[in-house]
Amino acid sequence: MIVTLAYVTDFDQFLRTFSNEGVEKRREHGCKGAHVVLDPDDAHRVWVFFDWADEDYEGFLADPEIPAIARKLALREPPVKIDPVAQYDA
Repeated sequence: MIVTLAYVTDFDQFLRTFSNEGVEKRREHGCKGAHVVLDPDDAHRVWVFFDWADEDYEGFLADPEIPAIARKLALREPPVKIDPVAQYDA
């Protein structure tokens, strides 16, 4: 699992790009799914939980087409990858 935190200027624009161009590119790099959560305390803070292996995620970041797609996401700054501190089966 990959978890990212991003701050956006326009959530609707973020979601449009993430759910269209972003989906296709993530699939190319082995992503099996993503959950987007808009922070209830900050309408500009977005958490994304990806079903994605670390090595595939790194390949995605290295893809030369990603910067152009990222510019369309209405990000205030680059997303931050959050490393989970624990994982449980239930």
